Amino acid sequence: MFSRLFATTVEASAHCDLPCGVYDPAQARIEAESIKAIIAKVADNDDPDFRTRAVLIKEQRSELVKHHLWVLWTDYFKAPHFEKYPELHTLFNEATKLAGATGTKGTLDAEVADQLLAKIDEIAEIFWETKKA
Repeated sequence: MFSRLFATTVEASAHCDLPCGVYDPAQARIEAESIKAIIAKVADNDDPDFRTRAVLIKEQRSELVKHHLWVLWTDYFKAPHFEKYPELHTLFNEATKLAGATGTKGTLDAEVADQLLAKIDEIAEIFWETKKA
């Protein structure tokens, strides 16, 4: 047991050299589409229990949108992408805010959901351009 505590440590590093399919803005878009659908259903339903459940799910989906966008922003896109597409930081910032507390997480406004979808589409367009390179 003590030998494990004092064993020599080995430093390891990894590099993603094979496409794993994890990076795709479609993941964020699917969650954003769910948010938009929930907002429409809440508008048509006066049942307080249904509305509470729907708002909770909408908030969870908003967090998932932010998560998927952050993964793309921090893990997929690299310095050369930001140099070629200087608007990327602004797009991600605006998109994650649209999914946050002042965006779809905190409102039942369908227009905000549409704005979020539009930002995701802008990010997706750049994403797919980088995949062609």
